[in-house]
Amino acid sequence: MRSDYSARPMSRTAARTKARAAARLAAVQALYQLEMEGTAMPVLLHEFHQHRLGATIDDVEYADADVAFFDDVVTGVAARQGEIDLLIEERLTTGWSLERLDKPMKAILRAGTYELLARADVPVGAAISSYVDVAHAFYQKREAGFVNGLLDAIGKQVRE
Repeated sequence: MRSDYSARPMSRTAARTKARAAARLAAVQALYQLEMEGTAMPVLLHEFHQHRLGATIDDVEYADADVAFFDDVVTGVAARQGEIDLLIEERLTTGWSLERLDKPMKAILRAGTYELLARADVPVGAAISSYVDVAHAFYQKREAGFVNGLLDAIGKQVRE
């Protein structure tokens, strides 16, 4: 008898995990756009809600995302950016500043730091691992390791 696992419905936990992963990736993209273009927050959120989260663009299907989680990360980073940037800067190697990092990396680190600061419902390891996965979408192994180390140091401080 042949078993077809692909036909099985996804568990609620797996669906939530997948939706949050999609929300994190979209949040990093939105934060990048916010820094590049300075798009007003309501316009930015509307654009992502209507055209990116769960949409198909140029034959690329975007996964359904946890919209409330996406909104919280994007608006939370914007509201607490000064505090977040300070935490990141404190952990950069001497001679490096946040301004020396490229914009996608800043967006990843800011989103991850926000989760560690403000989302006590998300375990530290899950937040760090998720943003390492996001880093892999943009970078090679070395940069993903940088994300891991920096967010781990921040997690140890803010979640004592």
